[in-house]
Amino acid sequence: MEKMTVEEILDHLEQLFPDAHCELDHRNSYEMAIAVILSAQTTDASVNRVTPALFERFPDIASLAAGDRGEIEELISSLGLYRAKARSIQGFAQGVMDRYDGVIPQTMKDLTSLPGVGRKCANVIQSECFGVPALAVDTHVTRISKRLGLCYQKDDPETIERKLKRKVPKERWSKTHHQMIFFGRYLCHARKPECGRCPFTAVCREKNKNLPE
Repeated sequence: MEKMTVEEILDHLEQLFPDAHCELDHRNSYEMAIAVILSAQTTDASVNRVTPALFERFPDIASLAAGDRGEIEELISSLGLYRAKARSIQGFAQGVMDRYDGVIPQTMKDLTSLPGVGRKCANVIQSECFGVPALAVDTHVTRISKRLGLCYQKDDPETIERKLKRKVPKERWSKTHHQMIFFGRYLCHARKPECGRCPFTAVCREKNKNLPE
């Protein structure tokens, strides 16, 4: 197996997806935070289909906190686990109102103390809402990190995050997060990766690469 430096990997990702960005539709920090909580175990496109009506009915964090749970569930009912997600987003809103005077906090500790927010969500909120360098590890980032040998197969998301943050320059954390997601979403798919278009086939750890004959 050939070797490729982290810098070379990052440069290839930059060439492939120079404009990679968050694909959750949002206009402010409130909408971003709610959208990322809703995005757990579903696609950004699915979230984007339900949030316009949700945010029209509940335009700010105070209205969501005080809203009727059943109405929230109905507005997001096309999403998987919608009842649990309704509970999470309302619990998040209530926590922000009760503990942070209606202002979404910025620190990892404070964010992860709120319902529905794990490290992945907190990293996205920090990066997108507050411009804090962050590197969220979702299923795409996990898959790409393992295939490219940036971590071990056994590593969990928190371990992968820690390793990536050691290897990737801090000023590139947020961009790399988006570029790895785009790479996983649009080229290095879980089941049928487009290996014929991939610059990393020589270093990929995937045993059954989908290369043309």
